[in-house]
Amino acid sequence: MRQSKQQIIWKGTGRIRKMAKKNTRNTRGKIVNAAWKLFYEQGYEDTTVEEIIELSHTSKGSFYHYFDGKDALLSTLSLLFDEKYEELMEILDARPQMSAMDRLLFLNSELFGMIENSISMDLLARLLSTQLITNGEKHLLDHNRTYYKLLRKIIAQGQDSGQLNTGSSVSEMVKLYALSERALLYDWCLCQGEYSLRRYSVSVMPAFLSSFLPSQEV
Repeated sequence: MRQSKQQIIWKGTGRIRKMAKKNTRNTRGKIVNAAWKLFYEQGYEDTTVEEIIELSHTSKGSFYHYFDGKDALLSTLSLLFDEKYEELMEILDARPQMSAMDRLLFLNSELFGMIENSISMDLLARLLSTQLITNGEKHLLDHNRTYYKLLRKIIAQGQDSGQLNTGSSVSEMVKLYALSERALLYDWCLCQGEYSLRRYSVSVMPAFLSSFLPSQEV
């Protein structure tokens, strides 16, 4: 069937919009990644906007288009986490045989490994504390994040396949999972990183999530 000129224009416009959206994410993501890399390596106070721009291979105009200044980057840690989750989604897609519970534990272990090895604990503690007292947007609780979308998908599929308990709703199980992770992060910060976040989470998360399994498997 031959397409009209208007249909072709609409499709072309849609592709352009998608490309523009992707480029926007890429530019902002480059800035965020560069900033947190520098914060970890040389400290927040010793990192300048100019260094962030240089490492991200962006421009001053691009930086100030997305951020008012260096302080604004402190609220972007959730974006960095979601970028990691997007990478992990690709890995999980290539492992269809992995069970729903193993997928949840894999996500936790990989993210906490990234946090332990590349995120300044002082800045993580600052972010967590500001999320407690802010009257504005609570980025960590934004249910439109990749984090929550991925959890909902894994848990829903696990329930449909009989791998996970159906006695609780998907939303309730997502909330419990996220609560368990936040509890571990807060404790790790309170204890000044005196233990390995990743190793400890590997040892306790199965117990935290034991109610997710059908009763005969607990």
